[in-house]
Amino acid sequence: MISIVIGSGFGGIAAALRLKAKGHNVTLIEKHEDLGGRARVFKKNGFTFDGGPTVITAPHLIDELFQLFNKNSKDYLEIKSLKTWYQFVFEDGFKFDYSGDEEEMVNQIKKINEKDVNGYKNLVNFTKKIFDKGFTELSDVPFDKPSFMLKQIPSLFNLKSYKSVYGLVSSYIENEKLRRLLSMHPLLVGGNPFTTTSIYGLILYLEKKWGIHYSMGGTGQIINGMEKLMNEENIKILKGCEVNKILSNKSKITGVELSNGDKIQTDNVVCNADPPAVYSKLANINSSNSIFNWKMKRMEYSMGLFVYYFGTKKVYDDVEHHTIKFGDKYKEHLDDIFNNKKLNDDISYYLHRPTATDKSMAPDNHDCFYVLVPVPNNQSGIDWSIEGGKMKNLVIKKMEESLLPNLRENIVEDFYLTPDYFEKELNTKYGSGFSIQPKFTQSAYFRFHNKSEIFDGLYFVGAGTHPGAGVPGVLSSAKVLDKIL
Repeated sequence: MISIVIGSGFGGIAAALRLKAKGHNVTLIEKHEDLGGRARVFKKNGFTFDGGPTVITAPHLIDELFQLFNKNSKDYLEIKSLKTWYQFVFEDGFKFDYSGDEEEMVNQIKKINEKDVNGYKNLVNFTKKIFDKGFTELSDVPFDKPSFMLKQIPSLFNLKSYKSVYGLVSSYIENEKLRRLLSMHPLLVGGNPFTTTSIYGLILYLEKKWGIHYSMGGTGQIINGMEKLMNEENIKILKGCEVNKILSNKSKITGVELSNGDKIQTDNVVCNADPPAVYSKLANINSSNSIFNWKMKRMEYSMGLFVYYFGTKKVYDDVEHHTIKFGDKYKEHLDDIFNNKKLNDDISYYLHRPTATDKSMAPDNHDCFYVLVPVPNNQSGIDWSIEGGKMKNLVIKKMEESLLPNLRENIVEDFYLTPDYFEKELNTKYGSGFSIQPKFTQSAYFRFHNKSEIFDGLYFVGAGTHPGAGVPGVLSSAKVLDKIL
C-alpha cells in the first residue's frame, strides 16, 4: 500500500509513523525546507525560538510513536515536567500560580474566595467525567457516521455540552478572576471560552492527569527526534516540495502533483494540511453532496495569532516559564476578536520564557521569549503590513508595564508573525491559528471528517479534523487514522 502524507506538523509525522508501522510505503511531503508545520523552529544569532506549540501535555502520546517500532523516546528527546504550569497575571497586578499541587491551589483559592474552594473541587471532579468520555473514550474514535454521533447525544447532554466552558466554570465558581483562569483552556485550541462547548473543559482535567511538560531544547527537539525515527524506518521525506494538486479519477484519489510538475502515484493521501484549504485549493471539488457543501460554507474559523519573538540581554529571573496575562476586559475583548473582527488595545497574551527551564535556548546571560496575542483572523480585512508594527509596539509597552521592565532597551533580537504568515506559509483558511473553532456544532461528527466525505482515499489529520487542535488532539487524530485506514 502506497501512502502520501502532506504536511509535517505533529499530526502528519504521527500519521506517517503509524502508517509505516502498518506496513505502508510512506512518503512525507513538506512545503518548507524544515519539518514541523506550526512547530517549526527559528534560529537567530544564538537564540532558538519555537515557532508554535510550547505546552506539552499527555507526553505518552509521543512515547507511543516510538513504541510502535520497539524504541524508547528517551533515546531521542528529553521531556521535563514543570512545577508551575502557568502564572496568571491580572491587570491589577494580582498573580496566581497554577500547578498540579492541589494543596497550594486550594490555599490560593481560599485567599481569593473561600466559598470557591468546594466549587473548584467539584469542577475538577466534573471535568474528570468529561475527560473520561470525551478524551479517553472518544478522542481516537472516528466520527464518520451520524448514527454514532446520535448515540453520544445523551451522554453529552448529561455532561452539559450545551453550556460554554465559561458557563460551566461559572456554575461552580463565583470569583471572576478564578472564572477567567479556569475557563481559558479553549484559547489554547482556538476557541472562545464563551462559545466553546464545555466538552473542552476536559483540557483542565487532562492537565491535572498528566501534568505540563517542556521538551529540552524546545518543542523542535521533539520534531527532530521523530524525524530521526522516520529516517531510521525508511519513511521517504521530501522537503521544499509543495503539493499544488491532489489527483483523482472521478472520486478515487490517484496521486499528487508537485509545484515542479512532478506527479507521484499513490493509493492514499493523508492531509495534515488545513481541510478547507485542501478542499478549495488542492482537490478539484465538484460536489453534489449538499450537506458537505453546506458544511463548508457554514464553518466558523478560529482567531488569528500575532506572535512576537524576542531575545534580551537582560535576564528576567522572576518571570515563569509560562505566563498568561489578562487585560482589564475579558468577554468584550473576546467579542472583538471572534465576532466584531477588530483590534483592541486591551490585549490579553501568553508569554513563553523557555530559558526559565532551559538556558540552551539563548546565548549566555540572555533571555529568550515569545509572546502570543489572540487577534482577529483575516476575515477582518486588517492590513498587517501597517498594523503589525503597531501591535509590536503595543505588546512591548504592555509587557514593560506589567512583567518586563525596561524591555525595549534590552531587546537584542526580534521578529513577529501575523495571520498573514498562517494564511500564506501554513495555508490556513483566513490565517486562522487553529483551523475551525471548537464549538459543539463544529465538534466530532460536525468537524471535517478524518475520512473524506467526497473522495475515496483522502484522509485528514491535524487541527481541522476530529478530535481537534492542540498537541494531544492532533496526535490523537493520527490514532483515528489507524482505525479507518
